[in-house]
Amino acid sequence: MNGGAAFPARRIVVMGVSGCGKSTIGALVAAGLGLPFTDGDSLHPLENIAKMAAGIPLDDADRAPWLAVVGRELASSANGLVVACSALKRSYREAILAEAPDVVFLHLDGAREVLETRLEGRSGHFMPAALLDSQLAALEAPGDDEPAVVIDISAPVDALVRDAVVRLKGIALRQSA
Repeated sequence: MNGGAAFPARRIVVMGVSGCGKSTIGALVAAGLGLPFTDGDSLHPLENIAKMAAGIPLDDADRAPWLAVVGRELASSANGLVVACSALKRSYREAILAEAPDVVFLHLDGAREVLETRLEGRSGHFMPAALLDSQLAALEAPGDDEPAVVIDISAPVDALVRDAVVRLKGIALRQSA
């Protein structure tokens, strides 16, 4: 990477509502950065998964232990980690940052129509398309004062991943300078 210089350890949360591509884009961005990838859904307690599968939105009390686990996973990653995690509200991102203060959020932002199309084409996932409304209502886009990069998901996947990797490397280089 960049003249053979090692890419500094990075902790990245790929965030956004269901259907934005957190898992797919997250895995590709992780590969592009040479980092491991974890899908935050795998860190949910079974009670949360059962609730979502039944079409019941999670509340903040449901999310709190999950967000702490996500933060601890990131903090304990010695060489960096990319985690897909909705992180819809500022308070959720703050909970993750409390555990892993050097996290950067990659917000995958997209139009409702794009999200609906992606959700309808997905099978075998516990998050039904009917919960998209609750996620869009809960979404608080990262503010200018948050460590975040925003990417529009309407771009082709390869271009989106390239842009994300370049922008994330740029942040890492500025932080290590």
